[in-house]
Amino acid sequence: MDETTRLSCRCGKVHMAVRQAPMVVAECHCTSCRDASARMARLPDGQNVAEANGGTAYVLYRKDRMAITAGQEQLHTFVLGAGRTTRRVVATCCNTPMFLEFKGGHWLSIYRTLWPADTRPALALRTMTGDRPAGAPLDGDVPAGALATTGFFARLLGAWIAMGFKVPEIDLGGRVIELE
Repeated sequence: MDETTRLSCRCGKVHMAVRQAPMVVAECHCTSCRDASARMARLPDGQNVAEANGGTAYVLYRKDRMAITAGQEQLHTFVLGAGRTTRRVVATCCNTPMFLEFKGGHWLSIYRTLWPADTRPALALRTMTGDRPAGAPLDGDVPAGALATTGFFARLLGAWIAMGFKVPEIDLGGRVIELE
């Protein structure tokens, strides 16, 4: 099946297309994802990408199955600090968080908030739950913990093998924004 899903920023200037099924749909509770979510929410007309439990949900796609089809000039990156290599990408036309990219990664973690609420892919697992703030609730419907994390990394490795160990580049022309 070669199904294509079309996504866009809130104002419609930036468009992306993803092909086939995602590798996995995961919710991350690491400190970096929570910090980045808070920073993006503080942008003018910013969007909160955090779930009610504080985690950030991503739909992971192989880079070779994603294309930016319009508005690439609106996409800017930010990192959480000097020496950090994980970049978050925001559509600055309307400050919509678009995706996260790990340096050297063969996948993109696309913010699940890009999908309309009634069509969002279901969560498959949670990662980094040990980093969540004390008392942050997690329902028991989604696997979390060491076994879920092992499955997460197994899916990433399987996708990389299927890609022939390639790591496609997503060139955004070096456009960087500062987020406090």
